[in-house]
Amino acid sequence: MCRAVILLCAAALSVAVPGRAQFKLRDLTGIVPDNRGNRLPGAVVQLENTANLVVRSYTAGKDGRYYFHELSDNFDFTLRAGYRSRWSKRKTLSKFDSSSHSELNLVIPIE
Repeated sequence: MCRAVILLCAAALSVAVPGRAQFKLRDLTGIVPDNRGNRLPGAVVQLENTANLVVRSYTAGKDGRYYFHELSDNFDFTLRAGYRSRWSKRKTLSKFDSSSHSELNLVIPIE
């Protein structure tokens, strides 16, 4: 009898307390080229969390590559890159993208 009551209480608690969501971390990389495909070292890449509007920045390396590590897969992010007062179009990294490593290139319209 006592064991049945304990099992019943445990079952009730498991239904009453929602499980904690398990979010995964993902990485995002890419390059920043101009219209001709030349990589732009020193370009600034801005990553905005669309839920809380927090912006992270990264300065592209000598090879024009940028990196953002350990992004939550529970949020959408928008990206854009700037170089000498020119900006790329915005791109979105969706929370529905299940990849653990995504790559988005951000072309800046410079001839």
